[in-house]
Amino acid sequence: MVKTIRVSEEYHEWLRAHNRDDETMEETLRRLTRGPDPTAVAGLLTEGEAEEAKEAVDALHERDRTRLDAAREAFEHNTDE
Repeated sequence: MVKTIRVSEEYHEWLRAHNRDDETMEETLRRLTRGPDPTAVAGLLTEGEAEEAKEAVDALHERDRTRLDAAREAFEHNTDE
């Protein structure tokens, strides 16, 4: 079964930049994350625990986005002078 995941354009560009010619995107993700075989981790978390983990990751991404936006704004402000 094949699943589609949604990632930001920035992350996709970063991932593509690290993709080797002989790799699929899945192989690149596994190499970069040292990700295990999905069957090795299936069922480790309850549905509630998985949702909590997802919410924590989303919060981290939002914090990173806020910091990136602030840095971009500061950079753009400094280049206008």
